[in-house]
Amino acid sequence: MGSGSSKPAAAPTSQVWTSETPVRFSNGLVDSLQSSPETDSTRAKTLELHIQSRVNSELKRLQEQAAKEYAELQSQISAPEPEKKEKSAGDTLRDLGRESVQNDVKELKKKLEQRKQLADLDEGVEKAKSEVVRCLRDNDRRPLDCWKEVQTFKDEVRRLEGAWVEKVVR
Repeated sequence: MGSGSSKPAAAPTSQVWTSETPVRFSNGLVDSLQSSPETDSTRAKTLELHIQSRVNSELKRLQEQAAKEYAELQSQISAPEPEKKEKSAGDTLRDLGRESVQNDVKELKKKLEQRKQLADLDEGVEKAKSEVVRCLRDNDRRPLDCWKEVQTFKDEVRRLEGAWVEKVVR
């Protein structure tokens, strides 16, 4: 493993492939090749000239296209910017100031108060709700101290839901 060289010691010998069947060309092909005034070098030169002309035409086309795109970009850059009607992010944030948020909250409260209630709330539910609100306001730093009031509210709502289900089922 590694004691031997990775390259062969001697240059590879050339291999010649010999066909079992002889290769035959038609007489017409042989005659046309022999009678043609072109040599291998003239064919190569002709091919090279053809390739160069194709490359030159493609290069010219690409240069024209690049010049056209450059002119379009120049005209776009030099054109005056249209006035933007949309607000920027900074304008939007300024509009969301404290006063505007408070006004939005007031409007939403008015809309909620204007909605008609289908039925008046039960006195027990209303009382439990006001107790939860009072407790949360009194214990604004410790809302978990209001668990009794919250449980009372849940019990009242459960009782009201049970009465509604009983009314619907009958």
